Amino acid sequence: MITSGSTGLQGIIDEKYDSLAGKGKVLADFVRSRPDKAVFMTTRQLGAAAGGISEATVVRFVRQLGYDSYAGFISALRDLIDREFTLMERRRMTQPIMGREDKELDWLISQDITNIKAMQNQVDPVRIKAVRKILRESPAVFVMGARLSYSSAHYMGWTMGKIRKNVSILNGSDRTTMDQMVFAPTGTCVVVISTSRYPNELIRLGKIARRQKFKQILITDSSSCPLVPFSDHTLVAPQASVPFLGNPTSLISLIHYLLNCLAGDMKEELKTYQEKLEQAYLENDIWFN
Repeated sequence: MITSGSTGLQGIIDEKYDSLAGKGKVLADFVRSRPDKAVFMTTRQLGAAAGGISEATVVRFVRQLGYDSYAGFISALRDLIDREFTLMERRRMTQPIMGREDKELDWLISQDITNIKAMQNQVDPVRIKAVRKILRESPAVFVMGARLSYSSAHYMGWTMGKIRKNVSILNGSDRTTMDQMVFAPTGTCVVVISTSRYPNELIRLGKIARRQKFKQILITDSSSCPLVPFSDHTLVAPQASVPFLGNPTSLISLIHYLLNCLAGDMKEELKTYQEKLEQAYLENDIWFN
């Protein structure tokens, strides 16, 4: 259940509730009491579940809330659930599938494919090009994540370290990260990777990066991420469903694409850099042979 005091869609419903007609209030009550069901319903299914309400009334209800389309309403509902649902509530949403060994793998792979395709459809080549330029030209790059997103930040930072120098991986959950941010060189680029449920520690560090006037790139799973206002560029790998334990698949795919494009931009500079790396690997017997 979405409780009072929630933000976004819930705030809109609270504000508009008294002005809704009888059936509009029924729909609002259903959405508030069973958001985990409503988020996966079509207009017809939502109307039927709320007590035989017509599709036209559902569409009118959505517009009264201020959304141009039903898809926009569902997106706002998904964002609200993603921010506020506990682990136990998320588990309940996946319960009908998870636990059935004959269905789990197919279901999870299907979710991953859907998420990657959603990311592919949302990628803006112009913005990707602008981000690549910043990543190439900045004297130093900090790549930062916390909790679930730290694994994606580590992948990005480690891989970028094979493309350019002065790349640091920071753990937003480590308080000493703040020290490094405060004394970072002028012109540093900060890449923040943040996934729901959006840790406060990353938001604090994003504010520090803003005060330091660093270029800030945000890679996230939703345009409603609270770090968006502090960022110069935001790349979104949207989730097509509400994940139970978190799902970094589309984020990793987006990062993989970005880094491959960046490597292509480096040309001869990349060749010289990687030759030095390979020489160091050879001299220090890094790889099994």
